[in-house]
Amino acid sequence: MEAVLNSFFLVAASEMGDKTQLLALILAARFKKPMPIMMGIFIATILNHGLASWVGVWASGLLGSGVLSWVLAALFFGFAIWILFPDKDEGLKSEGSAGAFLVTLVAFFLAEMGDKTQLATVALAASFQNVWAVTAGTTLGMLFSDGLAVFFGDRFLKRVPMLWVRRGAAILFAVFGFAILLRG
Repeated sequence: MEAVLNSFFLVAASEMGDKTQLLALILAARFKKPMPIMMGIFIATILNHGLASWVGVWASGLLGSGVLSWVLAALFFGFAIWILFPDKDEGLKSEGSAGAFLVTLVAFFLAEMGDKTQLATVALAASFQNVWAVTAGTTLGMLFSDGLAVFFGDRFLKRVPMLWVRRGAAILFAVFGFAILLRG
């Protein structure tokens, strides 16, 4: 349960203001069909983060526990710094003749490749050694944050000071880094 909760909170916080949250906002405004969009986010995240979790557990088997602790702590400290810089809309388009579900599924799967939440999923899985729990937690975190954009859109994003959300997420990443060093 610890892996699910930690994964949820870390990804939910880091997803705020992320390009995929902005993509969710764009898709919701374009299609005005929240349920197919949320299903597309769900399936894309399960696939993407499931793969990332598997890679994290596999990679952790290649390193000794001492080296793994230092590598994971360094990754989380790096994420703490990375999250302080807002993502830019990298030309993600919601164009296409397919329905809201298919466009969302493809766009989210591709947008998550190499994204900080995907890389954090790799690190979380390496830390907790549990593909299923980490995938569940990170997926729920994505659904929570992106659901806010889909269902509440502009009203929510105008009232949330992104600077403070980023700072809170950075602190959360740093705490994870220190916890790994203390555990390691």
